[in-house]
Amino acid sequence: MTAVDPTCATAAADTPARGTNAFYVAAWRWHFYAGVFVIPFFCILAVTGLMMLWISWVDGRDGERTPVIPQETALAVSEQAEGALSAIPGGTLKQYVAPRSGDLAAIFRVDLAGEANMVVVDPYTAQVLEVFPRRSGWYDFADGVHSELMLGVTGDRMLEIAASLGMVLIATGLYMWWPREAGWRAALIPTLGRGRALWRSLHGALGFWISIVLAFFLVSGLAWSGVWGEKLVQAWSQFPAEKWDNVPLSDDIHASMNHDRKEVPWALELTPMPASGSHAGHEGVSGAVTIDTLDALARQIGFDARYQLNLPQGETGVWTINRDSMNTDDTDPTSDRTVHVDQYTGNILADVRYSDYSLAGKAMAVGIALHMGTMGLWSVLANTLFCLAVLFLCVSSVVMWWKRRPAGAARLAAPPLPRDLPMWQGAALVGLAVSLTFPLAGMTLVAVLALDLLVLRHLPGLRRALS
Repeated sequence: MTAVDPTCATAAADTPARGTNAFYVAAWRWHFYAGVFVIPFFCILAVTGLMMLWISWVDGRDGERTPVIPQETALAVSEQAEGALSAIPGGTLKQYVAPRSGDLAAIFRVDLAGEANMVVVDPYTAQVLEVFPRRSGWYDFADGVHSELMLGVTGDRMLEIAASLGMVLIATGLYMWWPREAGWRAALIPTLGRGRALWRSLHGALGFWISIVLAFFLVSGLAWSGVWGEKLVQAWSQFPAEKWDNVPLSDDIHASMNHDRKEVPWALELTPMPASGSHAGHEGVSGAVTIDTLDALARQIGFDARYQLNLPQGETGVWTINRDSMNTDDTDPTSDRTVHVDQYTGNILADVRYSDYSLAGKAMAVGIALHMGTMGLWSVLANTLFCLAVLFLCVSSVVMWWKRRPAGAARLAAPPLPRDLPMWQGAALVGLAVSLTFPLAGMTLVAVLALDLLVLRHLPGLRRALS
């Protein structure tokens, strides 16, 4: 958010800090140390976010924006699928993605020897236009970095710590920049000046403006994380499978349909899948259960334009018709819908819509669409401005530190530790609240305090370098 003027730093270092000034300097110190950890990750997230935004909008993620010449009638999906399978002899059809408009190609996923391939097909001629390994494009590279730094669980935890400390960064930044004597105009409108004062004003005002949006992006991203998201939030916000009409349930959960990235709606990931092989459910497909009759059922029950059809996996697997804005199927997250169909009887076993989600599930459906910029061009442009703003905050904070640091000193030049902090119990309660709300942030704060108290006090040279 912002850093205090160097004259304030000098005063704080030379005289005992008391009252409000002590809290200000303490907030500045925590803001500084949180920023040291967070800035590299925020830069990575902003850059990869921009990549995903524009790759998805311009080119699509899996070839779904490949143009074709429209003709009078499209071929049956089964004929298109035969064309896709002919491109990968011996392959197994796994998924069909219907085109969003009549001038775009259809997409089929065909697996062979454990490798997933995407086959782009002209729906009017069944001609194969392109074949490429699934998740092999620049979008997926950016997504892998954005979600886990290409480090698996370790990367996920590092990003969760960064996002959690980002909340500390927001809170301390708002406290420091909150208008006290200068008034709201100075807080909201940058004051033009020279040198570090200009950078400080731009940094503070911009940070103040985007603080709520940044908090939203951090929370919606944290909801996908492995600890705060899966263990504390998502597990309590899933769609209850018991709401379905006594259908048999599989040992698999909906997350089993994810492939290297999140594809299943957040509110369904931990919900058990229904199982085929009974007479449960209500009438769906009448007659033979094939990819053509499933496509006809999808259109009949309201899946127009783009949707995804996943084929049954195993003896108890189900056909799954799905549309959600997270996968760019639609620009309206409230139209999210997942339908499961018994592979033997064609009965509809489950039909989950946005209106069936919990309050947290609804918030996440909309939140993820906003976070990913899948709600149309306006959201792509808005997210682009936000990512550029985050990059500016990161760069400007480094510039301010560079201008403030003691020339020639081999030190980190951190803000000074207040000599006296009245009402420290209140600060301790705030720290405890942060730790309980965001466990990894709490563990990091405890680790830093332990390092300061148990290690650095016995290594004065290292302590000076980090001060």
